Amino acid sequence: MPSRPRALTLLRGLRARLVVGFLVVAAVSALTTALLTYREARNAILQRSQDIAVNDLRAQVNSLAPELSVPPSQADLDNFRVQLERAGKSRDWDISVHYRGVPDSAENGLRSHLVIPAELKASVDARHVPVFQRIDRSGDPWLLIGMPVRQSDGQASALSVYARLPLHAEEANVEALVSAAQRGALPVLILAVIPALLAARGVLRPVRGLRQAAGRIAEGKLDTRLEVKGADELADLSRTFNDMAARLEESMAELRRLEANSRRFAADVSHELRTPLAAMSAVTDVLDEDADSLDPDTASAVRLISQETGKLARMVEDLMEVSRFDAGAAALHLDEVDVAETIRKTLQARAWQQRVTAELPEDVRARLDPRRLDVVVANLVGNALHHGGEPVRVLLRTPEPGAGRLLIEISDSGPGIDPDVLPHVFERFYKADSARARSEGSGLGLAIAMENVRLHGGTMRAANSPEGGAVFTVDLPLRQDEPGGEGGTDGAHAPDGVDGTDGADGTERAAGAGAGKENDG
Repeated sequence: MPSRPRALTLLRGLRARLVVGFLVVAAVSALTTALLTYREARNAILQRSQDIAVNDLRAQVNSLAPELSVPPSQADLDNFRVQLERAGKSRDWDISVHYRGVPDSAENGLRSHLVIPAELKASVDARHVPVFQRIDRSGDPWLLIGMPVRQSDGQASALSVYARLPLHAEEANVEALVSAAQRGALPVLILAVIPALLAARGVLRPVRGLRQAAGRIAEGKLDTRLEVKGADELADLSRTFNDMAARLEESMAELRRLEANSRRFAADVSHELRTPLAAMSAVTDVLDEDADSLDPDTASAVRLISQETGKLARMVEDLMEVSRFDAGAAALHLDEVDVAETIRKTLQARAWQQRVTAELPEDVRARLDPRRLDVVVANLVGNALHHGGEPVRVLLRTPEPGAGRLLIEISDSGPGIDPDVLPHVFERFYKADSARARSEGSGLGLAIAMENVRLHGGTMRAANSPEGGAVFTVDLPLRQDEPGGEGGTDGAHAPDGVDGTDGADGTERAAGAGAGKENDG
């Protein structure tokens, strides 16, 4: 059965269409040539036969007519007819002799009761020139010749001779031509397959090369080029393709350079900010301790500076983590863990036990990076608490026997996510409401959670529950090999008291019914 679709594909392919088209053109050309040749050959054969017959009849008439008495009797006309028939015995012609004023006798007509067409007799009487006509009677071809006899002085006489000649031999020659053309048609078509295949090969070779080159470019091999041969349209196409590939390679190189510069800039800035931010955090901690002894306005300003410094520190840590993912430096440190216990520790470390309902079946073990799983769960639960609505539920689904996947669902009781926002919730810095210039998070939390899940070889989905609220589903493999490559990354450090990356997830849900998640900066 698999060979049948392949055969259909080959029959519908360009090669088959080229070969069929070539054969159709060859067949039409051969048929047209055969028809023209047949027509010309048939006309030539018949013209030659009738010219010879007319000349022979004229010679016999000119030889015997002077001996005919004028005016002739019926007996003289019958004798004249017999002499002409004897003279043309080799041609097997039938003769009819007519003289104006002498009635035609039964013996004077053509045999087989074949009468002379009135149009032929009228043409001979009116024009006084030899006239011939080819006719078909009962499937037999015949040639009728009407010839007026002239007097010795060149004037038209009252005597006219009519002859009927069979064209069986000529028709046989024509049929032989047709048979020969029919017998030669099949070998011609078979031989036409060879140049058709060669022509198709000549056309398809550069097309196949173009297809393969396009496939290599689609795979990222932008240095692919075609070999240009000749100066035809296909060569022009190859040159155009090479120009396009060269420009594409230059554009991609420039984009990669700019992207690398952007990543390097973000990483460098984040790295350079860590030291002054550490000093600022230490100062703000001291100021927080003395805030109660300050006047109310100064205390409010100190607490605001402390809060904003904390946000900035968390955003810098998020940028560092994103830079590691972009640079391919993030690695897993796998361990055999109890998934339920790991999630429970995540909730306990952030004092969320009273705000989150957890359904965590025991003895669900998986080979995961516990720190990265902590980051994922903390981001999703913090996001649900800050931007969704309580109660928040964490559900660990027990894998089916033999199943190799692990499912973790985090749902809230909020207004849900706007359908227009759903496709973008995992994008970096995405803002569901462009009017909100600031948010509590950095806008990178969900993006970092997604990268951690992908690093495990899993997937994460966002949806709205039919009962209301948003549902995030994490799908992870239970077992995976130890990743290779360079050493791992420390990831996003969990600042004290909030969550694994940015205190929520950096993705804020706009208030109100129908609002959606946003990644605001």
